Amino acid sequence: MNISQEVLRVVDEVLSLNGRTATFTRDTPLLGAIPELDSMAVVTLITTLEEQFGLVVDDDDIDGSTFATVGSLTDFVSSKLAT
Repeated sequence: MNISQEVLRVVDEVLSLNGRTATFTRDTPLLGAIPELDSMAVVTLITTLEEQFGLVVDDDDIDGSTFATVGSLTDFVSSKLAT
């Protein structure tokens, strides 16, 4: 499984970006740069990532830096899968 591609697919789906993530790179900013990523969308995104990857995300696990870029979100998912 390509974690980065799966994370982008989930982001695209949850935020209804209609394929805009196809041009995203690891350095693409998310939080504060994509209007669709508001506080409610963050909650939905976390829940969907938990379901898609079989993760459990505790409140202590996340902060704003988790959603700073595509890369930081991918790295977070990768680290959760490694534990």
